[in-house]
Amino acid sequence: MEHITLSHGSGGSLTQKLVRDVFFSRFNNIFLRASDDAAALPAMDGRLAMTTDSFVVDPIIFPGGDIGKLAVCGTVNDLASCAAEPMYFSVSFILEEGLGFDVLEKIAGSMAREARACGVSVVTGDTKVVPRGKADRIFINTTGIGKIHKTLTSCLIRPSDKILVNGPVGQHGLSVLSAREKLPLASSLKSDCKSLWGIVKLLLQHHIDIHFMRDPTRGGISAAANEIAQSCGYSLAFYEKKVPVTASCRSLSELLGLEILEIANEGKMLFFVPEAQANRALKILTSIPSCRQAALIGEVLPEKKSKVYLKTSSGGSRILGMPVAEPIPRIC
Repeated sequence: MEHITLSHGSGGSLTQKLVRDVFFSRFNNIFLRASDDAAALPAMDGRLAMTTDSFVVDPIIFPGGDIGKLAVCGTVNDLASCAAEPMYFSVSFILEEGLGFDVLEKIAGSMAREARACGVSVVTGDTKVVPRGKADRIFINTTGIGKIHKTLTSCLIRPSDKILVNGPVGQHGLSVLSAREKLPLASSLKSDCKSLWGIVKLLLQHHIDIHFMRDPTRGGISAAANEIAQSCGYSLAFYEKKVPVTASCRSLSELLGLEILEIANEGKMLFFVPEAQANRALKILTSIPSCRQAALIGEVLPEKKSKVYLKTSSGGSRILGMPVAEPIPRIC
């Protein structure tokens, strides 16, 4: 079995072979084939969104995806949360000496398939190799550029807006944890890692007046909700009974004493929509096969205290605070 060596990062013939055989063969497009130091992109009308992210998940292959798929989906979803259609990516790989070529090819293949499915072109990139023990097999950095279809800002959030989510929460973080620690429930858990631009585009095409969106990744719904409340100034209320959670995720989170609303997601979006359009938006979401369990889980309150409340299943209410630390490290 062939492995990555330090020579693959030297800039010489082995580097060229690595780039050509593994990356160019999969991300093939006119911009990448030019092999310039920077991609010369065509002019685009309208406003653009740009995002950057780094991915260091452990394990690098997990139920429902791998670090390659995760890198594309995570970047697409950051653009989608700004109502931006993903168009161009740069991708940088930090490879550890000894990484198997079969693993790298699998990851690059996952990235290429997901990028094609999203209509994204990987137009430029970089590869570095570090000695054994200086990284954990592979790290990936991405930058994405997209065309904005609708201007969104937390300033558009209004009292009585409803908060929707497109499916069960906590799946990504718990599936990665289970795979890493080989927990008993590992076989029943699968990451929700998927690209969300298609879902966002459908809502926009149906003229849903989305006020704001956020994908609740690290820190889960708790972190995202607190960030949004601080930004818009209003308090938010979530209803514990209405938050969709799979039975396996609920069982594992309770077994480990984890707050499910603090667990990372990689295929979920929080949608803030006007009350008058909430039911229609929910109907559109549930018409999508991957969003059958979408739900209306909260609302914006008129008080301007930037608090987040959880209306509990027992009928009480408590503050849903900002997580102090990531309960599950190395999940994205």
